[in-house]
Amino acid sequence: MLRQNRKFFRNRLDLNDRVQVRVVRRRLRVSEADLNAIVSKVGNSIAGINKEVDLRRAKTIETPLELPSAAVIEAATERETIAAPASAKA
Repeated sequence: MLRQNRKFFRNRLDLNDRVQVRVVRRRLRVSEADLNAIVSKVGNSIAGINKEVDLRRAKTIETPLELPSAAVIEAATERETIAAPASAKA
């Protein structure tokens, strides 16, 4: 009953090991294509992959949301102020 000893590094990602790739993908919540792109950019260091994923998430959070124009906001507040006294009487 000789088992093959696997030689692996804890801080390196082996893309040939399906289990390791699945664990890293789930932990970082990225798709397989994104993980492959990140590995090709920063290498197979798990710490480097983690930093790159954090940077990508920070960039997507920083993008401003599309806000409605001031005229739309003003029209909505006017409707709310007109509707508020009528509902208060009822």
